[in-house]
Amino acid sequence: MSNPVGIAILGAGRWGVHLIRNFLNHPQARVMAVVDPHVERLNSARSQFNLDESVILATDWQDIKQLPGLEAVAVATPAATHYALICDAIEQNYHILAEKPLTLDPAESRELYERAKQRQLQMLVDHTYLFHPAVIAGTEVVQGGRLGELRYGYATRTHLGPVRPDVDALWDLAIHDIAIFNSWLGEYPIQVQGTGRVWLQPNPVEGGDSKLFPEGLSDFVMATLTYPSGFQAFIHLCWLNPDKQRRLAVVGSQGTLIFDEMSGDAPLVIQQGCLEAEGDRWIPTNQNREVVRLEKAEPLGRVCDRFLELVRGNGQGVESGVIDSSSGAIATELITILTALSHSIQQGGLPVQL
Repeated sequence: MSNPVGIAILGAGRWGVHLIRNFLNHPQARVMAVVDPHVERLNSARSQFNLDESVILATDWQDIKQLPGLEAVAVATPAATHYALICDAIEQNYHILAEKPLTLDPAESRELYERAKQRQLQMLVDHTYLFHPAVIAGTEVVQGGRLGELRYGYATRTHLGPVRPDVDALWDLAIHDIAIFNSWLGEYPIQVQGTGRVWLQPNPVEGGDSKLFPEGLSDFVMATLTYPSGFQAFIHLCWLNPDKQRRLAVVGSQGTLIFDEMSGDAPLVIQQGCLEAEGDRWIPTNQNREVVRLEKAEPLGRVCDRFLELVRGNGQGVESGVIDSSSGAIATELITILTALSHSIQQGGLPVQL
């Protein structure tokens, strides 16, 4: 067995602590440092995970970036900081696991990928849902033709928070649903439309991207994606709604595939059924509910597994059913779609071609 990969986690916030937990418990990882500008977060991480004294806690990346034995970094900092941090980490020849979105600019994402590629470094973006057992199984259902002719899709992602100070609800939430639709359909949108409303943070955030969010951060977004096949997906996003929903569906001529994270016992279901003409009436027929059996696995755990496999050179090719986002192509495509949606929101919902 190869030696564990020396890794530093940059960011000990809401998502960073999940990365700390997974890498601490992984036999092929050795957490060497945790970096966060907020001392209270570092102290909380030390207490929560009973971190060994050998794990360095630092408030500045510069303090540990040349740490002997360090091979990789996991970046879970605000999105606007990703580009500079990852550029610097690549210059130090570190492999990169980055929280989504990789950056707030498609050109910067392409540049980071090219830099990593030139140095033969792995760069995996944490699009966690692409490693979710329900999404993997759903891809097989949709592309296997079990729903018949695909017609449209819809998704709702709402809750009271968490409210991000660096990106709006679109950039925080929609990336999940867009990634799932793209994976299930096997294609990318050619046109997008979006509208949004700002209530909580009406002013551009200092240090954020004023070009993307000139009127503040949208708390509510409605987005429409149109695909080359004519399929359309409608997405409802809000982090200011106590009705918590995490639900996505694809509707076909023979049934609907529903991924509902809030349904613990049956998160992925095929609701079969169609309408048949009987005189001048349409009669429901062939109705049936099938629960799709899934593997039990934590998606983020799979992300960490994949990253460590790639770093050690054991991840050649794509795992069965899992889209390999290490190439950076998926990350860049998703950022391109989100950027176009932001432009549509700024223009009051005008369609934007991709």
